[in-house]
Amino acid sequence: MFQEMLLQKYPYRMVPGLPPKRMLGADREFIESRRRALKRFINLVARHPSFWDDILVNIFLSYNSQDVQNKMRESIRGVGDEYLTTTFAAQAKDFLPADIQVQFAASRELIRNIFNSFYKLRDRAERMAARAIDNATDLMGFGKELSALGSDTTPLPSWAAHSSWGALKQALKGLSVEFTVLADKAAQQGKLEEIDVVDKLNLFLDLLQSYKDLCERHEKGVLHKHQKALHKYSLMKRQMISATVQNKEAESVEQLESRIVEQENAIMVMELRNYFSLFCLHQETQLIHIYLPLTSHILGAFVNSQIQGHKEMNQVWNELKPKLNCLFVGSSSLATPPLSPEERHFFSR
Repeated sequence: MFQEMLLQKYPYRMVPGLPPKRMLGADREFIESRRRALKRFINLVARHPSFWDDILVNIFLSYNSQDVQNKMRESIRGVGDEYLTTTFAAQAKDFLPADIQVQFAASRELIRNIFNSFYKLRDRAERMAARAIDNATDLMGFGKELSALGSDTTPLPSWAAHSSWGALKQALKGLSVEFTVLADKAAQQGKLEEIDVVDKLNLFLDLLQSYKDLCERHEKGVLHKHQKALHKYSLMKRQMISATVQNKEAESVEQLESRIVEQENAIMVMELRNYFSLFCLHQETQLIHIYLPLTSHILGAFVNSQIQGHKEMNQVWNELKPKLNCLFVGSSSLATPPLSPEERHFFSR
């Protein structure tokens, strides 16, 4: 409802899309995903130069009553869209560069290419974060199996009375704790990548998508209506010429002239709206370029999360390494399996 009202008031601006709802089967993962999407939506709306101090937005963000929808409807009733409320809307053409159509086409192509690349980057970042979470699950499972081995109470047969199994069980149970720590570190890295990398990529993608939607509204909306009105005007002029040649009744000709005048006025308004739409698009394109440096922040967050995650995991693995000696070095009275050259090198370091 809020998004529809915002579009009604600002049809020539980048209005981000709301995440889809799911009435049935809304699991925890979907709820968390939608919560993040709503947060991004609110951030983009609240940061937009045309929206941030609008009464409609203020009501949506701060009104704490059940009749908030009625309150929002009242705020836009009879107000009109941005074209009608902007004092210089009719002079928008004067503020545009002469090659605005060429610039618009180039900007649209650039944003389309950026969107496609960032879409792929987001998908890969999501998979990397998911792999970190899966790695945490596997490490946790690995540790649980070690703990299960160490906690096994099955009695040993008499011939295995001098087996090293008892000592190994104690060592395995102790090592299981280390894998719990490793699992926590992997999970933390996955969450960090989701928050600092994937969410920022999604925020930028939401903005780029709203720009693409705006371009489509411009072409299928005011521009299409303007072209359609011009075509209708051309047909009416032909009818007028035909009526004059055929010496039709004066009343019929006057009605046709009146309709032509009305059409001319409608075309003039549509033309002004078309230029105002291009003016807004020009501003929104500049806003996209203001957001472009977010790329460096995203890459910085990605690199930092990788460095921090691998550093912490490396520290735990290094602390775990000397604790493995108890698994390979038995007492002098117990036989130990022969070590490979790689194992001897590993434990001699």
